[in-house]
Amino acid sequence: MQKRAIHGLTNAELMEHARRSLPRGHGFARRVHRMIMLEGRFEPETLGLGLAACEAWRSEFSFELPEVVTLSTDEGPHGTTSKVTLRLHDGLEAESVCIPMGRGRYTLCVSSQVGCKMACVFCETGRMGLLRHLSTDEIIGQLLVAKHRLGWSIRNIVFMGMGEALANADNVLQALHVLNDPGGLAIGQERITICTVGHVRGIERLHQEGMRRLNLSISLNAATDSLRSELMPINRRTDLRTLQRALVAYRPRRNFAFGVNYCLLPGLNDARADVRAIADFCEPLGRVLVNVIPYNPGSMPVTRAPSEHEIERFIGWIREEGLPVRQRVTKGRSVMAACGQLGNPSARAASHLPRFFFPR
Repeated sequence: MQKRAIHGLTNAELMEHARRSLPRGHGFARRVHRMIMLEGRFEPETLGLGLAACEAWRSEFSFELPEVVTLSTDEGPHGTTSKVTLRLHDGLEAESVCIPMGRGRYTLCVSSQVGCKMACVFCETGRMGLLRHLSTDEIIGQLLVAKHRLGWSIRNIVFMGMGEALANADNVLQALHVLNDPGGLAIGQERITICTVGHVRGIERLHQEGMRRLNLSISLNAATDSLRSELMPINRRTDLRTLQRALVAYRPRRNFAFGVNYCLLPGLNDARADVRAIADFCEPLGRVLVNVIPYNPGSMPVTRAPSEHEIERFIGWIREEGLPVRQRVTKGRSVMAACGQLGNPSARAASHLPRFFFPR
């Protein structure tokens, strides 16, 4: 019988499973759960349980964290960006990144899949193809390793690592409940962000969860169907109008603001006409914040990184359209930890995706 991973459950779920499956010791479930989530250890014997009860706990439940394989750091003006590569139980690897946000606060960028099948041409992970989904406990395990093995002080969680989070909706939605669980990690919804390429069915499922304060951001990167279909193959199945309708329907509260992420690719999506198209796409969405992300070249670059002049010009055009905008400061580029750079080169043999470049 496969053991149930405790860190894939909320406190209440563990209490219920323990009550049903354990002949003795189930009354300690709340304390066992908090020990794992808040201290990163599974030691029921330290709670005063007898030998038989401890054996029952260990026979029914497990707590295993992924192994730290490599840890890379990049020193920048805003602090140290750290990327950790984690080996999972089957030998595959996932990556997560600790991002400094100033004033001693850090955000953990977590992965939801090993690889990704979305194949966005500017993304390193997309060249791997999809190897598999991460389970809920593997998603939560990234945070527990960061907190209890690496000593990182994490305030916010963003699902912007390897994979399309909403393509793994079952495990990601459960992870959201575990993260938000007041009996465990107690991370507020407003401190969690889901980023999606525009997975409409996933957006609809997320809306049904009723997490009204959860943040949602869209990886847009082009606001015309012709260009977006070249850069992001998902647009060939779900065009911009369909995505736009899903976002309009999603709005969970009156003051909600969508994040609209735009990877700036010189010569590909940085013309004045592109900005006009962004404004047209955003117009029915209500409050938005456009995040301009300078392209971070990976192992097979589709273009060069934009210059400061090109970034400032593009941001100026967005402001002319009346849209709130900010530049995402590049962090971790030297250790392949920046946006679009996560991926395991040794796993790419499973993918036969060609190198893409689409001139304007």
